[in-house]
Amino acid sequence: MKGLAGKTAIVTGGGSGIGEAIVMRLAQEGCRVALFDINAKAGEEVAVAAEGEVVVFKTDITNFDAVQGSVAAAEEALGPVWMLVNCAGWDAPSPFLTQEPELWHKIINLNLYGPLYMHHAVCKRMSARGEGRVINIASDAGRVGTSNEAVYSACKGGTISFTKSMARELAKTNVLVNAICPGPTDTPAMEAVVGSGPEAAKWKESMARGVPLRRMGAPGDYPGIVAFLGSEDAGYITGQTISVSGGLSMS
Repeated sequence: MKGLAGKTAIVTGGGSGIGEAIVMRLAQEGCRVALFDINAKAGEEVAVAAEGEVVVFKTDITNFDAVQGSVAAAEEALGPVWMLVNCAGWDAPSPFLTQEPELWHKIINLNLYGPLYMHHAVCKRMSARGEGRVINIASDAGRVGTSNEAVYSACKGGTISFTKSMARELAKTNVLVNAICPGPTDTPAMEAVVGSGPEAAKWKESMARGVPLRRMGAPGDYPGIVAFLGSEDAGYITGQTISVSGGLSMS
């Protein structure tokens, strides 16, 4: 992609799944990648496998002070951050009325407060320099709602609205902010929830039948659009929500 080589990018949740695939692609594009993940061991494995410069920062994005410290360390090690990819996320699907507030807080802290903290730390620096790109990995659950994922859907819907608000606020400083909405994606995080046995396979097959392209997403389906939005070719795009979901949601 045009203009990515030599730029510094932060990717949260880069130790597995979609985040890992994004780290690998941005490293291939010549970015210096700061991989933020609470699982440092997984992050280091990605860094070793990547074709390029990847530095791991063990970071709990639900901790405001930890985020501030990691962002400062990343800029000191790799240079000014050009691109922030908020990818870290988590859910434990179940009917809302069976849940307790403790679970809601965990989902909200990671999926909503985490990206807010990252914006606060990174976008101040971008605004001061007069340039930067932010790509928020939201979800089609935030556009249409998903049963058994009510709080997660609320967080991702909030992420979409927050993206638009920040795009308006930051446009005058040439910081562009966009959101990508994956559809159902076969990742290690999903396997941790649904398992890997025959019942899990049936569930995945059922999900795939609801997608016009007749398959679930894979982590590799998303890095291309992320790289594009971070490149010079996307210099006139901000405040947009782009679904990458095999046609599951069309608008």
